Amino acid sequence: MTLNYRFRDPELAALALTHRSVGKPNNERLEFLGDALLGAFVAEMLYEVHPKASEGELSRLRAQLVNGQALAAIARELELGDALKLGPGELKSGGFRRDSILADAFEASLAAVFLDGGLDACRQVVRELFAERIAALQRSSKDAKTRLQEWLQGHGHALPQYELVDSRGEDHAKVFDVRCTVTEPQPFSAEASGSSRRQAEQDAADAVLAHLIEQSRAA
Repeated sequence: MTLNYRFRDPELAALALTHRSVGKPNNERLEFLGDALLGAFVAEMLYEVHPKASEGELSRLRAQLVNGQALAAIARELELGDALKLGPGELKSGGFRRDSILADAFEASLAAVFLDGGLDACRQVVRELFAERIAALQRSSKDAKTRLQEWLQGHGHALPQYELVDSRGEDHAKVFDVRCTVTEPQPFSAEASGSSRRQAEQDAADAVLAHLIEQSRAA
C-alpha cells in the first residue's frame, strides 16, 4: 500500500521523508504542519460521525486515532520506512522502524500533499486512510446490547428479549441475574450476573452475540 496521491513536485515528497539526522533541509517543519492538518481533518470526521458526542468524548476518540503508535502503524502500511532518508547513526540503529520517526514522516507527508495539491487533496487522503479506522472505533465503542441489536437487525432477525431471572443480596450489594434470549436464526439464550441489571444485561447480550457470530462463521 502506498499513499494515494501523485505529487507534482517530487522534491516535496522526498523532503517529507528526510529525517533531521540527515541535516538541513529536513521534514521537521512539514511534520509541524501535518500534525495540525491531521488533527483538524480527523476532528472533522469525528464531528460528522458522532453528532451527539461531547467535546471530551470527541477528544478521547481523536486521541485513540492520532497518536504516535497509531500513526506509525499507518506509515508501515504505506511503506514509508523503506523510503526514509536517515543519517548514518539513525540508519545503523534502525531508525526506519522507530514509531516516532515513522509517525513524523507520515504527518510530514500529509503536509507535503497539502502544499502540493491543496486542502481538498490532503483532506481526501486523510479521509481515505481514516474512514475504516473511525468506523472500527465506532463499532468497538458501542455497548453489547447495541451491537447485538444491530447484528440481529442486519440479518433480518427479531430483537432479543431480556428477563430478570433473580435478584439477591442486601440493597448495598445486590446481585442481578438476567437472561438474554433470541429466537432467530435459532433459539438461544445466555444468562449473566452483575451488580446492576444493566451490567447483567450487557454481559448476557455479549455472550449471545459471541455465540451468534461463532455460529455464522461455522455455517
